[in-house]
Amino acid sequence: MQLHEKRVSVRLSPGDRGPIEQIEKALSPRFADGEIPLRLAVTSIDGDRYRCEIGCLAGGRPGERQGGGSIFEFRRRGAEKADRFNAVFLVPTGIGAEIGGHAGDATPAARLLAAGCDRLITHPNVVNASDINEIPANALYVEGSVICRLLMGTAGLKPVRANRVLVVIDAQADEMIENLALNTVEAARATYGLTCAGIYRLDPPLELTATYADSGRAVGTGHGIGRLFDLLGETRDDYDAVAISSLIAVPDGYHDQYFTSGGDMVNPWGGVEAMLTHAVSHFLDVPSAHAPMMESREVLFGDPGRVDPRMAAEAISSSFFQCVLKGLKQSPSIVADPSRTRSDGVLTVEDVSCLVLPDGCVGLPTLAALEQGIPVIAVREGKGLMANDLTALPWRPGQLTAVENYWEAAGVLGALRAGIAPESVRRPFAKLEAITWRETGKATSPEPIRRLPGFMKYPG
Repeated sequence: MQLHEKRVSVRLSPGDRGPIEQIEKALSPRFADGEIPLRLAVTSIDGDRYRCEIGCLAGGRPGERQGGGSIFEFRRRGAEKADRFNAVFLVPTGIGAEIGGHAGDATPAARLLAAGCDRLITHPNVVNASDINEIPANALYVEGSVICRLLMGTAGLKPVRANRVLVVIDAQADEMIENLALNTVEAARATYGLTCAGIYRLDPPLELTATYADSGRAVGTGHGIGRLFDLLGETRDDYDAVAISSLIAVPDGYHDQYFTSGGDMVNPWGGVEAMLTHAVSHFLDVPSAHAPMMESREVLFGDPGRVDPRMAAEAISSSFFQCVLKGLKQSPSIVADPSRTRSDGVLTVEDVSCLVLPDGCVGLPTLAALEQGIPVIAVREGKGLMANDLTALPWRPGQLTAVENYWEAAGVLGALRAGIAPESVRRPFAKLEAITWRETGKATSPEPIRRLPGFMKYPG
């Protein structure tokens, strides 16, 4: 089985509030036999044309133990549950986001947002900072594909006390490099009581290579994925979560180039990591996360000098693995059986109160929130390569709010939690115009109706 990325352009009916089904129908004929889509990014929207980049797994389904179904499967939610306020915070991996595109540098934003929630549901890219993980106490650490399924209504989350974490590492010729990962696991066991379900060495190792898509997003290719799934299938009863540390090949000179870029270079490693963990969590219904293995002693002992603060966690780390272990220790279990999602303590899409993400990002989480009627807060200061105009999507009135930064996002979050229309605390406070409705069913107005009356643009 292999991981790869493909680019497809599709046409949709503009203004249709059901774009997911349209995208699925348009894309289905484009996949070869045994080619399974794992991850969707809409890189640009031009009228009715959506340009998509799709991470795929080729070579057949990974064994008999599989879950997930199609990534495009969608179940509309019932009424939102109002007894708790739970927010989802996403920063898509591999887009060079100004905040969250480096080494856990969206953690302060996550902690700020978490202060205004009962639960913050987020993913490794937000809080993974190599050997550091300062995830908020009320946050759930959830693999990205699982958050997609949560918002699509096809999976629930069950908080746990602790997971049995299976560790999988690449076999390495240099024992010192391997020991960095092994010592990280032992440190986790000795300091915060990680339950390790075993350490397995893959020999031959995985073959992951970082590349860039046409849009500039970090993606990649992967070979030998079948060996990983064979291992995980054979040991499935022994673990609750999977932590993987493996080498990711990059061209010579990428490390120096990355650290001297001042934060301008898109982190090349994260894209293929996301593709791999999407495959593991999607098909095996288990929490998973990945860390790149140190490539060589030369890289380990190289001096990057003073680096951009957002990269500093990477510059001081040796295995990059501790953040993964700490996150997976209490990552919620995945509830895929619809009959079990109604059980006490299971969070479903009906428990999601809003979605926060960088402005311009369109993927399945954005489209699912659109169709589910979930409020979305788009943060301009945190954006990266994805520059879609979110106002082009057919939002319901008041569903989309654009803010300049995460300070403002926290304020809008507080307004939503209090049941207050965010625009009611801003000035000027515009009047609403009455719309005339006639028996023909057509509405007329003395002035042109704004296409998106609920979209709020904050003045700078």
